[in-house]
Amino acid sequence: MAKNWAITIGVNQYEYLQPLNYAKRDAQLMQEFLRQEAGCERIFFFSDDSPDINGKSTRPNRTNLLRLLRQLFETPFMGAGDNLWFFFSGHGIRHTDRDYLMPCDGDPEDIENTAISINFVTERLRRCGADNVVMILDACRSLGTRAGEGIGRQTAEQARQQGVISIFSCSPQEYSYEIQALQQGAFTYALLEGLGIQGKCATVERLNQYLSFRVPELVRQHQNKRQTPYIIAEPVNKSHLILVPRYATLAEIATLKNDAYRAQFKKDFDLAKQLWIRVLAAASGSDMEAIEALEEITRLRIIEQERRLQQKRTLQTFQFETVTVDARGNITNRRNCEAKYFVEDLGNGVTLEMVQIPGGKFLMGSPAGEAGRYDDEGPQHQVTAPSFFMGKYVVTQAQYQAIMDNNPSYFKGEKRPVEQVSWNDTVEFCKRLSEKTGRTYRLPSEAEWEYAARAGTTTPFYFGETITTDLANYRGTDWNYKGRLYPGNYGQGPKGEHREQTTDVGNFPPNSFGLYDMCGNVWEWCLDKYHNNYEQAPTDGSAWLNESDNNSHLLRGGSWLLIPRNCRCANRNWYNPDYRNDDVGFRLVVLVA
Repeated sequence: MAKNWAITIGVNQYEYLQPLNYAKRDAQLMQEFLRQEAGCERIFFFSDDSPDINGKSTRPNRTNLLRLLRQLFETPFMGAGDNLWFFFSGHGIRHTDRDYLMPCDGDPEDIENTAISINFVTERLRRCGADNVVMILDACRSLGTRAGEGIGRQTAEQARQQGVISIFSCSPQEYSYEIQALQQGAFTYALLEGLGIQGKCATVERLNQYLSFRVPELVRQHQNKRQTPYIIAEPVNKSHLILVPRYATLAEIATLKNDAYRAQFKKDFDLAKQLWIRVLAAASGSDMEAIEALEEITRLRIIEQERRLQQKRTLQTFQFETVTVDARGNITNRRNCEAKYFVEDLGNGVTLEMVQIPGGKFLMGSPAGEAGRYDDEGPQHQVTAPSFFMGKYVVTQAQYQAIMDNNPSYFKGEKRPVEQVSWNDTVEFCKRLSEKTGRTYRLPSEAEWEYAARAGTTTPFYFGETITTDLANYRGTDWNYKGRLYPGNYGQGPKGEHREQTTDVGNFPPNSFGLYDMCGNVWEWCLDKYHNNYEQAPTDGSAWLNESDNNSHLLRGGSWLLIPRNCRCANRNWYNPDYRNDDVGFRLVVLVA
């Protein structure tokens, strides 16, 4: 039996913002619908005067809401075929290019410390384990009115990447209106119509069609204004999901079956199972086609797993040329090398090449006299790294699309690195890739990354004492940033060009292990949490995951955006696990072929 849980929040009374009239009522009516029509057996309801839950206050302040999001979603508690609904009605604010929900004690003068980032909300919701997460935000309201221009674009992109079905009350740069004659917000009024007996919108697709004409109609009629809701549902099969099984038509169930067969044909057994479970729910558990398909998936999954486990990987050999430069950036040596690798088939002609990295010892960090050194690069310490396989290139957009079914990158190109991915996104990618292949893929530890980058060298760069823009993609021109000039050259090396974008992987010479672009192009996430020095760091090549002063994770390698100093093998960077930027990507590691 599928689980159906919900969180509904409605805030009328604010401490630092103008009160709203009908947000609480919207949440109450949504709660009633979810219980009576959608079959939700557990609902967490937060409003101005909602009753306690298990002795804990449900006043919609920041502390209470964060407690729920952190405690309830720490580990998965739902699974395939389950549904989680999240509904928020209240003020929303856009601040420094990020979207925030305003709890009752949210202060517009101190948003980062009193509001709740919608990025954080979507990331926590995704942890529940349900394959169907629906987030409904009637939060486009700003000071003085029930409105709030700007919320949506950044949140929509985050939701798209997380695979969360997101329903927004209005488009960016529009307002969301309360209608006195209806005693509700126009959006939630139409939403409940569409989901209920009037609209009978069983699927995301049909609900989107209904809201697209009904909300503008209501707002024109009562306010003579414009309000256009929209829905984000990716991948495409999400739009076919049945939200309210009791209203599903035979045609909608047939569409869902087609999606399930398509997933089964592609050997995406997890998705196929989820879809067949939803067919069963819509058919009240009596669809023999779905029952037989689920039995067949179990059989096929076992066969596929056995095939993958028994398959002996044949390591292939590839040849490549490395270069060494002197202190002025002149090439002084070219050397022919070879390395072993295996190919992982991701489907549809997309492959992943994993290079064998021999085990060994190295000195991690930078010496005190290295130009451009930061204090967190020491003390230098010897590390013993076991053998492993590492991605020949950073993960490309084609590879990311093949596994995640989306491409968040700003600079588009199948052979370019995927960027705009958070640490959390990369962990989810590794999880899905591991499930698909039967091998445990992950991010490299920081020690594995530096060992692989150095490839036996001890100089600042694996090319030698300096670097040039003929060897890597970085900012090779001087950079005046916040009144300070950062040089586009390193040491006695030359200045060069600034391409101002990513480049296709493999455009520049590799290091002696056969790895490409370990300097520049995009930063690469590592498993480790950031510590501000190497005191008590592991010496066995493992990730340093115990508590540090912050929750940030490591990035290595520099990027197209930054100067050569940041591309040194020992240089370290760090950001929060939900950070995304167009110069941040990742590379994979797996221990066995």
